[in-house]
Amino acid sequence: MLEVRDLNVSYGPAQAVRGVSFELDRGQTLGVAGESGCGKSTMALSLLRLLPDTAHVTGRVLFEGEDLLTARWARLRAVRWNAASVVFQGAMSALNPVRTVGDQICEPILLHERVSVKAARRRAAELLDAVGVPARRARDYPHEFSGGQRQRIMIAMALACRPDLIVADEPTTALDVMVQAQILRLLGDLVRESGIGVIMISHDLAVLAQMCERLAVMYAGRIVETGPARELIADPRHPYTRALARAFPTIGDPASRLAPEGLPGDPPRIADLGGGCAFAPRCASADAACRTRSVELWPSGRDRAAACLRVLEGEAS
Repeated sequence: MLEVRDLNVSYGPAQAVRGVSFELDRGQTLGVAGESGCGKSTMALSLLRLLPDTAHVTGRVLFEGEDLLTARWARLRAVRWNAASVVFQGAMSALNPVRTVGDQICEPILLHERVSVKAARRRAAELLDAVGVPARRARDYPHEFSGGQRQRIMIAMALACRPDLIVADEPTTALDVMVQAQILRLLGDLVRESGIGVIMISHDLAVLAQMCERLAVMYAGRIVETGPARELIADPRHPYTRALARAFPTIGDPASRLAPEGLPGDPPRIADLGGGCAFAPRCASADAACRTRSVELWPSGRDRAAACLRVLEGEAS
């Protein structure tokens, strides 16, 4: 359904996304993980050309065989909401504060399906019920809902036109653990029942492991490891993935709960990246070759790949 090839996004001399490639089929869930500033959201928004005019995007984004990066604006507008939609990070800022939530859900339905207002409102009521928000509240405004309810409303909007693809950018950020679990269960049910494809972005590996079949870990604008979610977290091949996994305490393990491992240093500034592995300055096992040799994704097991020289040399554990 979706095929991304050599995607690059730059803002002037700073390249925020560098050579990202992946595929997604119907009914599949792909998680994208990494620290803040690694390029996750930039990559996701570039798929539907939602970045500002200052961004320069190259590569190919094939959706149902059609390259969205070269599609005419009229065609792109037809794809947005109707075939592919986005659950934005921060529902309060994404929702219009002066319009009722029912009207906002109805808008893409009326635009793309050209049905009557009555039919659109009926569909909006069904969507609200489906995501656990009482349909009678369709006439309320965003500020009258809790954070978790607003996030559910954003999911209802994303589903309004029955898309084949949903890009969820940090859909559970700032939610308590109970509401987070409900949102994840809702998304999982939608994938199973509707067969939609989901790209889910998060800094939380535990959330992605619960929700997604596959993971792609990003660092400094590149994918540094990919593979089945549970395998990747249980046995990471890239030092960065290993550090992310160890930063989360393990339930029932007092040692990890009392002293979870962190990651020294800070992510690099994109404008300062040079040759070699971008993670080398923070990697305990880096050597001189890591700082000079070009690094790419190499096979690291069945259906897995990692951008690490140790993998290429067969030394990854």
